Formats: sequence, C-alpha cells, structure tokens
Amino acid sequence: MRVGLYPGTFDPVTLGHIDIIRRASALVDKLVIGVAINRDKGPLFSLEERVSLLEPELASLSEQTGTQIVAHPFENLLIDCAHDVGASIIVRGLRAVADFEYEFQMVGMNRALDDSVETVFLMAEARHQAIASKLVKEICRLNGDVSKFVPPAVHDALVRRLHG
Repeated sequence: MRVGLYPGTFDPVTLGHIDIIRRASALVDKLVIGVAINRDKGPLFSLEERVSLLEPELASLSEQTGTQIVAHPFENLLIDCAHDVGASIIVRGLRAVADFEYEFQMVGMNRALDDSVETVFLMAEARHQAIASKLVKEICRLNGDVSKFVPPAVHDALVRRLHG
C-alpha cells in the first residue's frame, strides 16, 4: 500500500488545501493529512478544532476518490511523522516561487534524514493558487467575505471566532 503524507497547520483549511488533497489522493492508496501542532505559529484554531474542521472534508473526498484519507496530528519532525504513519511520499503544495525556495531547503534536509522518502510537489488549480490561510484570516478579521476561499463550515467557524 502506497501511503502519502500531506503536512500543514491547516489554520484554517482552505479550498487550496482541499484541491491539493484531492489531487494527491490519485497518487496513493492512503493519504494522511498531518496536522502540525506548531505552537510557534500561534494558530487561531486549536488542534482539535482544526482536525474537526478537516474531518468532514476528508470524509467527503475519501468517498469521492475511493482513497482512504485521514487526519493525523503531529508535533515531531516531518520525517519522523512520515515514519510513524508509514508514508513513503510527502506531498507539498506550491503557490509561488517563494514557496519553492523554502520547500527546496526542506526537501534537502528531509532527504539527508531519510532518502527513502520522496517529496512530491503539486500546484493547486489556478483559481486556488493565491489562497493562503494567513490572508484568509486577515480578510475575515477585516470583515471581508472569505466564502469563496474556504468550505462553508470553515467560513462559519472563522466568522464565529473573529466576530463572535
């Protein structure tokens, strides 16, 4: 069974993330969505909230694609998380050249730690490439409409969190 790992903070999950998950599911038999705890980023949503916002989307995608897709919280090194879930592929999404420079460094470090785990880069569809969780939160915080960037349940959670 080919297992892939798509890591991120998913704070919150966006339609860009969903697009990458859908596309990555065609490459593997099982796709693990590694939800990073990453306290240094100071997430808007708790780990439990991020996982609970992801799970309905993953269930729907799993049903659509026939690929097993599950959420897996982690706080260790990415390569150790890959070992923990049995992943031989790490999936990363790219939006811009700036993403590639950072990701290139990460691939080098991960390959130095374990060269048996491959990294695959996927580009989101053009209409989703500009979507970034950080920008979605800022737009919502400033009363902008983010409904075209996130699933409906995520939109509702953002509005409740930021505007009470």
